[in-house]
Amino acid sequence: MTVALRFHQQFTLKPQELAADHPDATFKFQPRNDLPFVATTAALAIYSLDEIVWMLTRVRDLARERNGLDYLQVFETTRSSHLWFIENSESITALLPSDY
Repeated sequence: MTVALRFHQQFTLKPQELAADHPDATFKFQPRNDLPFVATTAALAIYSLDEIVWMLTRVRDLARERNGLDYLQVFETTRSSHLWFIENSESITALLPSDY
């Protein structure tokens, strides 16, 4: 089984809380490569760097396709905690909900 297929079966990107066409929806997650990417210690204790980068790549690809996403993207997993990706104007952070 390839790594991509194995990851795809383990991690599911949840739908955004607000639909893209909702009046209150904002598109803060943009596919900018100049933002630093960081992961919390807790996230790295549960997920490998390869897994986190794979999920980040999926989010970036989707942001490009849709011309942006909500600033918070959540992956459901079979592990003890989901993984969040939050983009602000200074960085993209991979973190656990308990890190927030």
